[in-house]
Amino acid sequence: MKELVVLRIGHRPRRDMRITTHVALVSRAFGATGFALEGGVGVLESLERLLGNWGGKDSFSLRSVESPKTFLKEWKASGGKVVHLTMYGVDVDSKLPQIKDLGDRIAVVVGAGKVEKWYYEIADLNVAVGNQPHSEVAALAIFLDRVNGGVRGGQFNDGRIRVLGSEKGKKVIMV
Repeated sequence: MKELVVLRIGHRPRRDMRITTHVALVSRAFGATGFALEGGVGVLESLERLLGNWGGKDSFSLRSVESPKTFLKEWKASGGKVVHLTMYGVDVDSKLPQIKDLGDRIAVVVGAGKVEKWYYEIADLNVAVGNQPHSEVAALAIFLDRVNGGVRGGQFNDGRIRVLGSEKGKKVIMV
């Protein structure tokens, strides 16, 4: 996948800051190339600092989106496809061949709170990781794992902090 951007819609600043941050972290760790957020400039500033320390500035973009609908209309007009991740969708495993056939530019919509019908209609696919209420963070991780074939590899070359895997204790080096 050349470009896979996760679009977080409906971010509620007082309620969703931690979950939205986790959606962005999962996006980065599981191989998305970018994260777009409706509003939430404070969240994006925090994520910029994280990218400086842990890496990803070279391969993972962050952007604020004033209107998610405009963003998705322009995305589709430029040849991109849209996948809406929702518990009301069709099982992701059964749709993997179709997802992989969507092309090189995919925007994955992840909602917070109630999602308008419009998003279901503009999506090329509405997919679910289980048809029960659960965390959008977990759903996104499973979705990206299926689509990208696993976690990115654990390290980004442009980070100042590196973790050396250890069976006991913590091993961290500063670059």
